Amino acid sequence: MTADLATVLLGARLMPVLTVPSAAAAGPLADALAAGGARCAEVTFRTPDAEHALKAMAAHGGLTVGAGTVLTPEQAERAVAAGARFLVSPGFDEEVVAKGRELGVPVVPGIATATELMLALKAGLDTVKLFPAEPLGGLRMLRSLGAPFPQIRFVPTGGIGEDRLADYLAEPAVLAVGGSWMATPAHLERGDYDEIRRMTAAAVDRSER
Repeated sequence: MTADLATVLLGARLMPVLTVPSAAAAGPLADALAAGGARCAEVTFRTPDAEHALKAMAAHGGLTVGAGTVLTPEQAERAVAAGARFLVSPGFDEEVVAKGRELGVPVVPGIATATELMLALKAGLDTVKLFPAEPLGGLRMLRSLGAPFPQIRFVPTGGIGEDRLADYLAEPAVLAVGGSWMATPAHLERGDYDEIRRMTAAAVDRSER
């Protein structure tokens, strides 16, 4: 039986969304996130080394790690084999959802319209990613989409910064918020893990108030 995302996240409401340039960066990054109080992370499949980075972060043991930007069933298989506990897609793909169910991990597809949300419901899902959240209209869009579908929970991601985190988390329909401001490509390029730890700690504190 596939666990739902809330169970996998164990109550964590902040989801760092990470584009990790190399497996070598994964260990120090996982250390910094965990030291800052993060309990989960999404590693996007956007770099050539993403699979190995995900595997290294999953092996850390201090974080529940999922795979993001999962576009195909084959990527889903590779991600779960590398240790992903959940899968996130930028859009809705029926084959990716089915593969996640087959593999026993929750899939969180991105949606931007009521039609896509209805497709997710038809596929048996109750959690979706509103993406890209801020360009779509942010909280106004989330509330408008959520009103006809009170059974749906959202993980808004895309353009959200620390200044908007508390507003999103105050929404009853929001399960967790995804964001990349805690560990940007620039932070990772500089190897600025102290700053990643500091920003993660500040975001975790805000998410738990």
